[in-house]
Amino acid sequence: MQFGIFAKTFDGRDPHAVLKAVAEAGYGTCQYNMACSGLTSLPHEVDTDTLNDIAKARTASGVGIAALSATWNMIHPDRAVGDAGLRSLNVLAVAARALQIPLLTLCTGSRNTKDQWAHHPDNQTPEAWKDLTRAMAQALDVAERFGVDLGVEPEHANVVDSAHVARRLLNEMQSPRLKIVLDPANLITSETGQAQKDLITAAFDLTGDAVALAHAKDRAADGKVVAAGNGIVNFPHLFSKLKELGRDVPIITHGLHSTDAGPVSLFLKTTWEHAG
Repeated sequence: MQFGIFAKTFDGRDPHAVLKAVAEAGYGTCQYNMACSGLTSLPHEVDTDTLNDIAKARTASGVGIAALSATWNMIHPDRAVGDAGLRSLNVLAVAARALQIPLLTLCTGSRNTKDQWAHHPDNQTPEAWKDLTRAMAQALDVAERFGVDLGVEPEHANVVDSAHVARRLLNEMQSPRLKIVLDPANLITSETGQAQKDLITAAFDLTGDAVALAHAKDRAADGKVVAAGNGIVNFPHLFSKLKELGRDVPIITHGLHSTDAGPVSLFLKTTWEHAG
């Protein structure tokens, strides 16, 4: 099993320093963000020197790159925002192919114009769904052209706000390039005990065939994001369901301070060993 972390957890605009910090914290892979190379998260261009620098840093550190962040608001009311996001997706897909990164992560978005991860009452309208499927079809054309997969993450505040809606999207898109990033902290509210187990199990029943990445952040009972192991997420049950998939799904932690990265790495590995 590969345990990783958001590379952006560590300060820096030099991939050598960032990936070295990832390795020193005990992780063998990461979810990379072009901000760690001194670019924006959605760059207009990634030149050959930048790609070579990332590749060298990966080799020197021994840290793999399981996914590359490519998030924009896919249902933003301003079509220009979506068009710009799609152009950057093309740039990042070229980079992912060059670096042999298998997955680009997306945000299905919100009608909230200020924050793509903030709720808006219009997220569940037919018009929002139509905009999502239109944008996703365009994104999947890019993915197919460059031979990469796209990962969407069900989140309460987005248009894909549950495993059920994620399944609907998978069924409508009918593309093997569309994958799921599963993060139980984004699916639960205050559920604990058997209720949380049932929710996690249902998410795997609905989307397990498409899960390509798991996110391991935690949340307190009041909804605040905390480092894994410090909240209410049932990681032993999550890990037992991942083991049942019978394939290697990278586990990427985030939502933590860099000083917590080492202890969280140990927590995840120990929990994995005893799960299931």
